[in-house]
Amino acid sequence: MATMVRVFHSDRRDGVGIGESRIEISPGVGAEEGLPFSAYSAQFGAGETAQLPASYEEVWVVVSGQLRIRSGGIEATAGAGDYVHVPPDSPGVVEAMVATTLVCVSVPAH
Repeated sequence: MATMVRVFHSDRRDGVGIGESRIEISPGVGAEEGLPFSAYSAQFGAGETAQLPASYEEVWVVVSGQLRIRSGGIEATAGAGDYVHVPPDSPGVVEAMVATTLVCVSVPAH
């Protein structure tokens, strides 16, 4: 385990698009760092949607924009400065109401 503060960058030039959508994921911290978590940033074009299920737990911080989350019969919105907890294997969908940027931390590292 690291014993000092470290800074990681999420460089959009290293981003990976998801299919034909206007969603781009930019890695920040991966399993190769040897830490117990992963982190990335994501940019959603207005109106883009993505399925929620992931086999790991995530916390998102909405940096800018607004998301609508539908899961388990519940609908919620999250805007700049809000945190979203996504438990493992959560069913549902997330939609960007406007162009949106978020930062995600997931456990365990992947």
